[in-house]
Amino acid sequence: MAEPWWKADPHDLHRIVDRVSSVYVERSHLDRDENAVVVINKRETVRVPAAMIAVLLLGPGTRVTHGAIRLLADSGTTICWVGEQGVRMYAAGLGPSRGAGLLHRQAWLITRPKERLNVARAMYGMRFPGEDVSKATMQQLRGREGARFRKLYQEHSRRSGVPWDGRVYKAGDAFAAGDDLNRLLSAANAALYGICHAVIVGLGASPGLGFVHTGSAISFVLDIADLYKAECTLPLAFDLTAQGLTDERDARIGLRNQIAETKLLGRIVHDVKALLNPPGIDFDTPETSELWDERLGSVAAGVNWAADAPHSPADASPPTEPAEAKTDGPAPLDLTEAGMGEQHIAIIGPEFEDPPSPESPTSPESPEQTS
Repeated sequence: MAEPWWKADPHDLHRIVDRVSSVYVERSHLDRDENAVVVINKRETVRVPAAMIAVLLLGPGTRVTHGAIRLLADSGTTICWVGEQGVRMYAAGLGPSRGAGLLHRQAWLITRPKERLNVARAMYGMRFPGEDVSKATMQQLRGREGARFRKLYQEHSRRSGVPWDGRVYKAGDAFAAGDDLNRLLSAANAALYGICHAVIVGLGASPGLGFVHTGSAISFVLDIADLYKAECTLPLAFDLTAQGLTDERDARIGLRNQIAETKLLGRIVHDVKALLNPPGIDFDTPETSELWDERLGSVAAGVNWAADAPHSPADASPPTEPAEAKTDGPAPLDLTEAGMGEQHIAIIGPEFEDPPSPESPTSPESPEQTS
C-alpha cells in the first residue's frame, strides 16, 4: 500500500506552480479534517486541500489548531501570521518548497562582491527604466536615487497641495515623529515591509541577506520594498494627507486596496525570483536531503557509507575539483520556470458582534435569564 501523501517523498509534493498562490483567512477558526484544512466562521465552512496552498496568511481574529498547522507543515505550505489583508508580517513557518536552493543562491550572490554589485545594479535599474546602470558605482546609484526621491517629493507636493518640508521618522514607531505626512509615509512603508517579508519567506529566501541594505535582520525586505515605494506608498501618503485621513489605519487600508487593484503580490514574487535566479533556472524544488561532499558536491542521505569510506586519512585521495556531473545517479530534477500563479483566495468571516450589555434582555445576567 502506498504511503499517505503527507508522508510521501518531498519530490512528490505539488510544486508551487500547481498551487493556489495564497489563501488569506480572517475572523475564522481553522481545523483539520483528514487531508484538508477546514475554515469555519459564522457565515460559511470552507474545505481547502492543504497540498494545494502555497502560502496561508492568517489575519486578525484567526484561531488555528495544532492538527491544522501540522498538516500544512507536512504539505510544505508557508504559514504567515499577518495583519489585516497581509499588510504586516508578525511570524512565519515552513517555506512551501521545503528546499534551500534559492537560499543557497542568495548566499552565493551576497558573498561575492562582483555578483552582489550586479544584483544591486539590477535593483536600481528597475527604478531607472531605459537607463544604463551597468557601470555605475554604489555611491553613484545612491546619489541618483536620492535625487529621484527629492524630485518625487516636490512633484507630489505640487500635485496634492500638501507642503513638504523633508523626511522625518523614527525607526520602529510609525507614529512617533514628524508631521501627518511623514507619519503616514512611515505607516505605509511599514505595511509594505510586511508584504515583502511574507513573500520572501514564502519563497524560501532569507529576509536578512540584503544586497543594498546590510546589518539588519530584514535587509533584503528593505531592498525589495524600495522597488515599490515611489509608485505605492509615496503618492498614497500625499493623497491621504490631502483628504485629511491621517490615522495609521488609513495608510494600511489604502495600501491594502492598492495591492488588490495592482496585483502587487504577484509582482513581488516575480521580481524576487528574477533578481536571484540565474536565467533559465528555478529553485522552487523540494528538499533533497543529501550529504555534502568536498569532491562530489553531494551524495545521497539515508545510506550507510561505511564500506566506501577510507580506513584512515592517509588512505584518502587528495581533494579534487568537484565533478561536473554524475552519470549513474537519478535523473536531474525538472527546473523549468515556475511561478506563484495569479490565484488568491480570501476567506473572511463576518464582523464580530459587540458583547451584550448587562441591561440587555439577552444578557445572561438579566433578570429574565436568571429568574
